[in-house]
Amino acid sequence: MAILHNTYARHNFAGVAHQPHRSCHSFSPPICALYSFYHLPQRTTSVFTFLFLGVVVLLVGWAIAKYNSLITLRNQTANGWKQIDVQLKRRHDLIPNLINTVKGQMQFEQDTLEKVIQARNAATTATGVADAAAKENVLTGALSKLFALVENYPNLKSNENVKQLQEELTSTENKISFSRQFYNDIATRFNIAQQTFPGNLIAGMFKFVTAELFEISDAAERAVPTVDLNLKR
Repeated sequence: MAILHNTYARHNFAGVAHQPHRSCHSFSPPICALYSFYHLPQRTTSVFTFLFLGVVVLLVGWAIAKYNSLITLRNQTANGWKQIDVQLKRRHDLIPNLINTVKGQMQFEQDTLEKVIQARNAATTATGVADAAAKENVLTGALSKLFALVENYPNLKSNENVKQLQEELTSTENKISFSRQFYNDIATRFNIAQQTFPGNLIAGMFKFVTAELFEISDAAERAVPTVDLNLKR
């Protein structure tokens, strides 16, 4: 009788345990939640799984697209700076030739010549975009003063080498200006993409760095050397 009773009890418990709509209020809340999820219809569970995986795929796809977009902007910003750097080096290379051409007849302007040389040497050692912009501003101002003094020396004004160097410097300044505009535009887009939601999440996760702008002061921009070296008045 005991064996039959135990067999009936086990069979009865198993039948109750597999009832899908059995109430779980007698269990603790965590156990009740697990019990309810376990007894969900298989189709409902599949829908939840599909939706969850779909959301995960969308989030991963968005993150990859945003990351690639930031990488593209960063590369374009770096390329824009390279274009500026090429023209800056060209400018630095022209200045020693200019000094050597004018120094023989500008013996009383040694202070001005020395300031141009010092500004040029400082500009060649600039580290970073902001530092380069600051030092190039100083160099532009020094060059402007030098060309203003050239006006007082008729022999220099008519010197073909001086004319050629002045034209090359002016052309280089124009190229720097165009390159600076492109660089600052793309750098600004890159920075905005990093600082606005939700791009800032990806930028922070992968440690993107804000791009510095190449800013020329108003005084330096007005001082770009465009001296007329023509003898005709």
